[in-house]
Amino acid sequence: MARVHVFGSLNVDLVVYVDRLPKPGETRHGTQFLTTPGGKGLNQAIAAARAGAAVSMIGAVGVDDYGRSLIDIAKREGIDSSSIIEAEELATGVALISVDDRGENNIVIVAGANYAADPRLLRAQPGDVVMAQLETPIASAITLFNLAKESGATTILNPAPATTLTLDLLALTDFLIPNEHEAAQLTDIDTSNEVGAVAAAKDLLRAGVKTCVVTLGARGAILVDGDGSTAQSAFRVTPIDTTAAGDAFCGAFAASLARGEGKVQALAFAAAAGALATTVAGASASLPKLETVLALIKNGDVR
Repeated sequence: MARVHVFGSLNVDLVVYVDRLPKPGETRHGTQFLTTPGGKGLNQAIAAARAGAAVSMIGAVGVDDYGRSLIDIAKREGIDSSSIIEAEELATGVALISVDDRGENNIVIVAGANYAADPRLLRAQPGDVVMAQLETPIASAITLFNLAKESGATTILNPAPATTLTLDLLALTDFLIPNEHEAAQLTDIDTSNEVGAVAAAKDLLRAGVKTCVVTLGARGAILVDGDGSTAQSAFRVTPIDTTAAGDAFCGAFAASLARGEGKVQALAFAAAAGALATTVAGASASLPKLETVLALIKNGDVR
């Protein structure tokens, strides 16, 4: 089976649960506090590993307790951590996350050592899958994807958090996976319905992306490529925390491609993984294992 290489952030998540998210200037009492491993890079690496892929992680942490704990966690998940740098003068990245009673969240990230990650450590083979997000510099993603293309690998970009994407990065992207809000930010197109989501995806295809997958939360996801669009209904679950649902989707999608499965099959597999991630509190703790995802797909209960 091909390998999944994840380039991206490793953070410690400081998570507080509250009845509703506070308004600007408002203080509210939380109900629970957790310290958990996170970062979109590490989350997606763990998601891909639990979905059955062989995974390598490329990133950076500080020389501190948080950093050492994150490397230990990657190793316990069976992830090759040999390309995780320990940056001596930078602190490990952190994310401050608030989650309300509906499972919605807001997140503030302090990147810290994540900006020291070195894409030149990529060691991909033909047929491998290389995935990046935007919690590290865009210039690093461009270097990474150029190396991936030279190696004959498939590239996946999760444009989160959303920012202006350069045309050279988009041209190197085989699969772009934004959520509906990121797709709207990237294109200035209303993605609150399927027609708008397809229009935004087509706009991103015209910018150079080969395939665009827009995740739509409880409305499922839609895949758009040069042959048209494919809608995937959401699997029926009871959500309690949407943190890392997008990471579960991306990691599972990459794992499916690495197994040699087609993009439509990967779409369904990723949708099931993303749905399951909303049923467990926390980031890495919520990322589902292969057998659980397959069981949900077999059950076939979609909205």
